[in-house]
Amino acid sequence: MPRLRLRVTATAESIVRSGHPWLFADSVKEQNRAGEPGELAVIYDRRDRFLAAGLFDPHSPIRVRILHAGKPQTINREWWRARLGQALARRRGLFDGQTNGWRCINGESDGWPGLVLDRYDDTLVLKLYTAAWLPRLGELIDLLQDENRSRSKLLPSAPRLVLRLSRNLQQLAQTQFHKSDGQVLLGPPITAPVIFLETGLRFEADVLRGQKTGFFLDQRENRRRIEALARSRRVLNAFSFSGGFSLYAARGGARSVTDLDISSHALQSAARNFSLNQSHPAIAGCRHEMVQADTFEWLEQNHAEKFDLIILDPPSLAKRESEKAGALSAYGRLTTLALRCLRPGGILLAASCSAHVTADEFFQIVRQSAAQSRRQFSELQTTGHPPDHPATFKEAEYLKAIYLNFPKPR
Repeated sequence: MPRLRLRVTATAESIVRSGHPWLFADSVKEQNRAGEPGELAVIYDRRDRFLAAGLFDPHSPIRVRILHAGKPQTINREWWRARLGQALARRRGLFDGQTNGWRCINGESDGWPGLVLDRYDDTLVLKLYTAAWLPRLGELIDLLQDENRSRSKLLPSAPRLVLRLSRNLQQLAQTQFHKSDGQVLLGPPITAPVIFLETGLRFEADVLRGQKTGFFLDQRENRRRIEALARSRRVLNAFSFSGGFSLYAARGGARSVTDLDISSHALQSAARNFSLNQSHPAIAGCRHEMVQADTFEWLEQNHAEKFDLIILDPPSLAKRESEKAGALSAYGRLTTLALRCLRPGGILLAASCSAHVTADEFFQIVRQSAAQSRRQFSELQTTGHPPDHPATFKEAEYLKAIYLNFPKPR
């Protein structure tokens, strides 16, 4: 078959030249034939010059995930091996022996569009967001095994590889490629969560059925900051999920930590994570409470409860652009409710993982809500993506957090 060739609109040409990794279906003006998922598509400009090459996905509005733009290159096994090495090299020196859970490949921002690879001890979890990778799974496994043989310290020496699929891919993967979400592609079978280390703490990751790849690795740096702020404080961890912030706070010397989440499954995971770390004296001595409730409702009804450190880390409140206004309103209300429960001298951490809400918009609504409380406060810091979760284009920038201190009145 002839190579798949595309021509695009003038606007799309400019966007691709600027380095953006997505080409949308409505930007394609000409296509020489129908394309298959995962096929290499070559994009030409209006003067018939090479513009870019990427992975074709006929099932997605993002029709091509750009791999390379500029001068033509041969994209073969050696090219892929070099690109994997570059992604891993960005993580070199970030972690010591106390951490064996991190992101190895962060999608487009590492040059692997629509693909995430996370490590949890001896288990690698491959999360796919485009059908373009499904016919290339064999190549991916070979590349990872080649990297293993090179004795890279960033990948486990004898890994298990688990496949995770975004919901929109699961039916196609099953019917056309005989692959399923949670399938073990390499290594021994698994029936229980994987236990891994993060800054010396033990956590479980439900790599088969858990959210994302099984754990929220992206909040690691904020968890470390909470540990440094928690001494002698009563801590509320709202939207607590599996208790990551709470464990760090407990090790940091918190008097008590309260996990608040609507999911009993999440709270059970938090309880198990605390059990995994009872050998640490500070964790064993910290009172750990769990409340199953909707966070908004609980804060509204329990404003008499007072805490010295409150963590607000909700799931995405805007999964599409049309939901942004409602999300900003919800972030403001959430901050207002939390401040009613914050003692003088307390600290608030507010975080957002909504890509459709920019950092400036989020910080502004939190600051505005804090100002409307008529309490004096100072801003300790704002944070973004950790180094193993780089974000190189606008749509990839989802994580942001702000720390506010509310001193006692003089």
